[in-house]
Amino acid sequence: MITIDPASITNIDNYKLITGSVIPRPIAFVTSQSSTGVLNLAPFSYFNIVASDPPILSISVARKGGEMKDTARNVIENKELVVHIVHEELTEQMNHTAASLPSEQSELELTTLHTVPSDKIKVPGLAEALIRFECVLEQHVPISNDSGEIIQDLLLVRIICYHFDEKVVDAERFYIWADVLKPVARLAGNNYAGLAEQFTIERPS
Repeated sequence: MITIDPASITNIDNYKLITGSVIPRPIAFVTSQSSTGVLNLAPFSYFNIVASDPPILSISVARKGGEMKDTARNVIENKELVVHIVHEELTEQMNHTAASLPSEQSELELTTLHTVPSDKIKVPGLAEALIRFECVLEQHVPISNDSGEIIQDLLLVRIICYHFDEKVVDAERFYIWADVLKPVARLAGNNYAGLAEQFTIERPS
């Protein structure tokens, strides 16, 4: 067994070890809107479920040069966002939006995707997504490094409206057909993975 003290290695080496180990990671494809109305579109793999009562998701957004990214700033200022689950046919378009653009330019321009109005918030969603969650900000948790510099903005967001394509959900049993959804997960570096072979293990009572 190789033992490594995180404090003894560089930030990038910590990043490589943790993102290569905590896999596969779901991807939140997020739309948010600036105070001037610019639609921001960005993917995040520091993303997961926090609670179901109420339904809370977590998205952690890394700062760049100490500055908030557009998604974090938009959500903190306007309290609204739409989280989309990335499926196989959405992957290439999602990748285009990872480019760094000025705040006044929308990543939507780099794609062939279309927006659809939300039911309960002002921020629109993506018409091509098979699953989207309209969300509002529940809590913002700044994360600092040992030098006291804020390096991540952890967003805890509450789902206030679900949208599912009819083919991926059994609406009577509230069951998601994962094999039809074909979700895509992030691995390390530029690598991604589709849905692997599934297996079942009964939980002990």
